[in-house]
Amino acid sequence: MSDAIRVLLVDDEELVRTGLRMILESQPDIEVVGEAADGTGVAGLARRTRADVVLMDIRMPRVDGIRATAEVVAGSPATRVIMLTTFDLDEHVLDSLRAGASGFLVKDTPRAALVDAVRVVAAGEALLTPRATRRLLAEFVRLDPRPGRPAGDVLTPREVEVLAALAGGRSNAEIAADLVLSEHTVKTHVGSILTKLGLRDRVQAVIYAFEEGIVPLRRRS
Repeated sequence: MSDAIRVLLVDDEELVRTGLRMILESQPDIEVVGEAADGTGVAGLARRTRADVVLMDIRMPRVDGIRATAEVVAGSPATRVIMLTTFDLDEHVLDSLRAGASGFLVKDTPRAALVDAVRVVAAGEALLTPRATRRLLAEFVRLDPRPGRPAGDVLTPREVEVLAALAGGRSNAEIAADLVLSEHTVKTHVGSILTKLGLRDRVQAVIYAFEEGIVPLRRRS
């Protein structure tokens, strides 16, 4: 399975790792290449196993998922991290995304959705489609705003439009249709946005858009 998606499992519960392994290894295009019970040494393990995707628990003893994610991203920029959490409103999710995670899943995610998530992230996309993820980002940024780089100083008006659409959870195809552009042009704009703002991926672009007020945050009723 040389062309299989290589997945590393990091969770302090052995039963959780076993369940994840069984689900993922039932797929012909996915291979579980390693496991760890906490974040200690995970960055090195990710390099040695050449993991494409790391499924990372947020809450673990010794080294937690947030710190481990930052270490993985720093040491293996091509490796993508999906955070695993018991609660979809875990207060640490945003910190995980800021650390470089490409998205998050709750641990009771259906089997098919888990497999799809691994494939999406391995392909270089981000888990931004679920409505809960966008709502979570908006809520936590509202509660914990941080100063960013002013978009108008570095992005063109069209790039700001594309960034706003990204933060609204729109796919490249949907953005292309909305703005009457080709998908190739949208991809070019996305790449330019990430480069100009010094961002790693679409998740960080969404966080940036909320922090900068490019996408208005809804107030809780």
